[in-house]
Amino acid sequence: MTIDASPDHAVRAAIAARFERLPLCRWHITVRLIVGAVTFFEAFDQLLIAYALPGLRQEWDLGTSAATLLLTVGSIGMLVGALLSGRLADRIGRVKVIALCVALSSIANLALSLATSPEMFMGLRFIQGLAIGGEVPVAATFIAEITRSHKRGRFVLLYELVFPAGLTVGALVAAWVVPILGWRWMYAIAALPGLLCILVQRKVPESPRWLADHGREREAAEVMSGIEAEVERVTGKPLPPVPASLPVIAPGAGERGLRGLFTGRYRRRTLVIGVLWFTGYFVNYGITSWLPTIYQNRYDLSLSDALLYSTVTSCAGLLGCLVAALTVDRAGRRRVITGCLGGAAAMLLVLAFLGAGTPLQVLVWTSLAAVFFFGSNICLYLYTPELFPTRMRALGSSVGGAMNRL
Repeated sequence: MTIDASPDHAVRAAIAARFERLPLCRWHITVRLIVGAVTFFEAFDQLLIAYALPGLRQEWDLGTSAATLLLTVGSIGMLVGALLSGRLADRIGRVKVIALCVALSSIANLALSLATSPEMFMGLRFIQGLAIGGEVPVAATFIAEITRSHKRGRFVLLYELVFPAGLTVGALVAAWVVPILGWRWMYAIAALPGLLCILVQRKVPESPRWLADHGREREAAEVMSGIEAEVERVTGKPLPPVPASLPVIAPGAGERGLRGLFTGRYRRRTLVIGVLWFTGYFVNYGITSWLPTIYQNRYDLSLSDALLYSTVTSCAGLLGCLVAALTVDRAGRRRVITGCLGGAAAMLLVLAFLGAGTPLQVLVWTSLAAVFFFGSNICLYLYTPELFPTRMRALGSSVGGAMNRL
């Protein structure tokens, strides 16, 4: 599937052709590691509330309604952040938005570690949600734009593995830190990666595709030349010449912004992607956010055991993401997504029919379901940017990402 559908302009076509001849090398891996580190810690932040919630309920004597509100306000922030960041990234650039989000997330986490009331915590959770919801879809768009089409699925999804890895590491750290030091230390630890915003600004170039699409052809060519020079340096080999016959790029002039997403052929894509994001993450958050609390309140497990059981489910999800990454180029995006959604539904139906009489039953069937729904969800970060042209790619990804916060 073609990743670029920008206007038919010589410089833009040349940028696409120049990317296609770049071998995957240490430059790509370095950029992927830097942006991946940002995404890793945003994932680390996302489920902190699940592991902090038992302690929060005890410290502030919160009922179920108040606890639910603390969870919900973060999701609202992520929804708003996804929509705002997509539009912003299509206007000012991908890298600036990524750096802004990681800085905002760090400040919010530090403030959360010092929160003195549920109301203060709630407001800060909303701000934290803005940053998390904003960074993830924009980063996925950026990684897709700097990668050639050959084996893009595997490359992008191996990058996206950092998100479930962040969830898993967050669970492991929480299982040790929260019972001993308390929930505040988790948020204090999560504030440390804010320094990554400096590294992003210094080491990660703006997307040449985005620059070209915004009429900054000279800057796009300069950035592209810098990337090519670095690739030649790290590989020790000259790049092949740009093909004399440049690829035909579909005309991309037309509506931008939200109106463009619901115009012509993009209307159906936007609606289908929205349904997939909503369905996949409705199950994801419904299970992962509440598991520690369910284990503790329903089955009377200790806090450490409840967190350990939840960590097993997160690890199972990470395995599912790895399988999806290794098979998506061969099997295809749609097959992997639909197959995984069907597998997740089957596992949860088994749990529903067998009942949840013991914590072990919940652990087994939710972990098996996590293998599938984590695998499906991670593929959406690859598939969504491929469906939209550069002029509204980040917004399209962000609208899809926003649907998973509803």
